[in-house]
Amino acid sequence: MPLFLLGNLNVELPMKEKPDVLQGTLALMVLKTLDVLGPQHGYGIARRIEQISGDILALNQGTLYPLLLKLENEGSIASQWGASENNRRARFYRLTATGRKQLQAETRDWKQTAAIIARFFEVKAEDLP
Repeated sequence: MPLFLLGNLNVELPMKEKPDVLQGTLALMVLKTLDVLGPQHGYGIARRIEQISGDILALNQGTLYPLLLKLENEGSIASQWGASENNRRARFYRLTATGRKQLQAETRDWKQTAAIIARFFEVKAEDLP
C-alpha cells in the first residue's frame, strides 16, 4: 500500500489518491482518545490513535508532541509526570473541563459536516427538482 503525508500524518492507503485532512482532525482524535481512555502518555495516545484507525494512520513524535503542547497551552488538556507501564518517567495528559467542552463542540461540528457530505453521496439526479 502507498504511504502518504496528510499534514504531518503518514497515512497508508490502498488507492493512489492523496487525501486531504481538515485542520483540527488530529486534535479531535487526541481529545476523544483522552475522553475515552482517561490519562495517557504521548506514546500511548499515538498508539491508540493508530490502533483505532486500523493502522491506517501513523503518528510520529514530531507530529504529536507539538499538538499536545498547543492543546495544553489552550487549556484543553493538562499534564503531569508519572511512571509508564514499563516504569519509565513519562508525561501523562488528561482532558480538562475546557477540553470536554471543545470535544463536544467539535464532535457536533464533525457530525454535521459528515451528514452534509453523506447527503451528496446519496443524491440522484432524479431526486432533484
